Amino acid sequence: KMATVKKGFEAEEQRMHRIRITLTSRNVRNLEKVCADLIRGAKEKKLKVKGPVRLPTKVLRITTRKSPCGEGTNTWDRFEMRIHKRLIDLHTPSEIVKQITSISIEPGVEVEVTMADI
Repeated sequence: KMATVKKGFEAEEQRMHRIRITLTSRNVRNLEKVCADLIRGAKEKKLKVKGPVRLPTKVLRITTRKSPCGEGTNTWDRFEMRIHKRLIDLHTPSEIVKQITSISIEPGVEVEVTMADI
């Protein structure tokens, strides 16, 4: 009877998860470096990896007058901030995700991990 309980426990422990890692950053070079590190770590552990999927870049624009008082010629400043986003999908047990995501993450890169059971 104990052997069947133990088998069930192991199956529970090794349940596969579909994990989606979303990376966002303003700096493309740092973002691509983190993506490459995550994928290299996952492939070393022989996991199924899909990605990085490059999502469209969001461009936030602000156009403002140069003159603080409103007098003079109408000259304008155009500022923009580009936000780049990448998706990586993994099929793995949840214990291994901690090991993969424990890599050093570059400054300015946000990492969001979402999990779903298979």
